[in-house]
Amino acid sequence: MVQQSFYPCDSVGIFFDDKNMSGNTLGKIFCVTNFGESHGKVVGCVIDGCPARLPLDEEVIQKELDRRKPGTSRHVTQRQESDQVQILSGVYQGLSTGTPIALLIPNTDAKSKDYTDIEHLFRPGHADYTYWKKYGIRDPRGGGRSSARLTAPTVAAGAVARWWLKNHLAIDIQAYMLQIGTQTIAFEDLLFVNQNPFFAPCQDTEYLATYLDHLRKSGDSCGALLQVIARNVPVGLGEPIYDKLDADIAKVMMGLNAVKGVEIGSGFDSVEQLGSQNGDIITTEGFLSNHAGGILGGISSGQDIVVKVAIKPTSSIRLPRPTINTAGEASVISTLGRHDPCVGIRAAPILEALMALVLIDHVLIHRAKNEH
Repeated sequence: MVQQSFYPCDSVGIFFDDKNMSGNTLGKIFCVTNFGESHGKVVGCVIDGCPARLPLDEEVIQKELDRRKPGTSRHVTQRQESDQVQILSGVYQGLSTGTPIALLIPNTDAKSKDYTDIEHLFRPGHADYTYWKKYGIRDPRGGGRSSARLTAPTVAAGAVARWWLKNHLAIDIQAYMLQIGTQTIAFEDLLFVNQNPFFAPCQDTEYLATYLDHLRKSGDSCGALLQVIARNVPVGLGEPIYDKLDADIAKVMMGLNAVKGVEIGSGFDSVEQLGSQNGDIITTEGFLSNHAGGILGGISSGQDIVVKVAIKPTSSIRLPRPTINTAGEASVISTLGRHDPCVGIRAAPILEALMALVLIDHVLIHRAKNEH
């Protein structure tokens, strides 16, 4: 006997493509499936669709993971994870083979006991409530699947993608901090970005350290604003109407933990601009401005792709707050353990990885459809 489908539209002949129904796989050609939990044995991903003969080893990936990993300064979570990546398949004699690349990152410093007291409570602003309502069960250890720990496999996959993009198209991707909480950051030089723990494009970051020290001692948290730029992107990436390049970029950026806003180009500033200001004039020598953020009609224009991302304050904080438990009863919660006072601090390499994953997928789609 055939079991009746839960989905009524199945009964009228609509076929579901279930490859990505659970939301764990990104991409159409360069496909990345992410797996694991914050306090499970491992986190990792499988990359299917990476072109063959790409020079690849753990060092290429590790360099990016080291930029994202926790415990790198007093301003981020003190969970001590080395994030040592292992390539389990898809690489032979230093070259990708065109077959699935499995990447594994062990969890070595999980402290699940820190979450025993909140097993039946819902943290305000966190995914505890929605996961429990959706699945009828949740993993409270470090947030389980909703933890920022799951950005490690994203960065690992993004490292492979950006390595291919750099080798084949000289595409360069860089993200940096624009604001932490109330503290705005003046742009000086991109050379400073990787010289301080905040990914800030300025030399003096002591005022940021002071601000975060005070915040951490108070038991509270703050948000952040970052910008990610992709340079040397060829003209023509993106598909009308539902697979526009900017739409796909916005989707993956919004998919990152704690992201609540995405701007492309002038973004919300476009509201106050006039058409005579906002339209990027084209001359015989190129564009005179880039309010569109490098994308016109959903297709890359060849200019820099410029994206801003707003990240909310960390939801896990020490300050006591009212909530309810799984029985629907009023309670109070205080989240102890090791948490970033600002999750945006480690977001720069993640944003770069997400940008690379979108771009490589669109590059491969474009190559398949438009090679002359």
